[in-house]
Amino acid sequence: MNSTPPAPSPEQTTSGVSTDHPGVNELFALLAYGEVAAFYRLTEEARMAPNLRGRINMASMAAAEMNHYEMLRDALERRGVDVVPAMTKYASALENYHRLTTPSTWLEALVKTYVGDALAADFYLEIADSLPDEIADVVRSVLAETGHSQFVVAEVQAAVTASDKQRHRLALWSRRLLGEAITQAQYVLADHDELVDLVMSSGEGLTQMTEFFDRLQHTHSTRMHELGLA
Repeated sequence: MNSTPPAPSPEQTTSGVSTDHPGVNELFALLAYGEVAAFYRLTEEARMAPNLRGRINMASMAAAEMNHYEMLRDALERRGVDVVPAMTKYASALENYHRLTTPSTWLEALVKTYVGDALAADFYLEIADSLPDEIADVVRSVLAETGHSQFVVAEVQAAVTASDKQRHRLALWSRRLLGEAITQAQYVLADHDELVDLVMSSGEGLTQMTEFFDRLQHTHSTRMHELGLA
């Protein structure tokens, strides 16, 4: 008797999630809107920079966000999905997050760029780890580190080393970013059944969601240390 398991079909991979799962389109659409929103946010916050170097660094990150959006647009079009109507349904949750975490200073803008965006990446990569390779590769490419954010670490570390007041204020700001990010992630999952089903179909699903949010807090703490805000 042959005990070798059958090879996975093109639609069903070893991840247990079908490549044509409707939640994949939703994940790509959510990411796409996030990239567009980040582009406009970074462009606007670049005006807060105290010097040309800061404005250029923010502009470079904004350009990277649009490149990532185009990757997602192309991925959705290959799947027969029009990106604009698909991503518009996520506008409310993401815009609400940005409204509630609008920075008032250049240093707050830098911390949000480094910490807030990384929290979003943690959320998406956690899902991607259990998706089919061709889907996960798109997500990982979109969330790939561009290298521009290292200037954020240097500027924030210098500021908080020089001022305890700045360190305490930015530490509180960073915790606020964490809380709002987790709240909005929960809202997104609650409002979109296809995404919930995708998470439940990948890995151990929502039974591990508590541990997932605990991991978000752990990686957040690591970034706090990197910025000198612990």
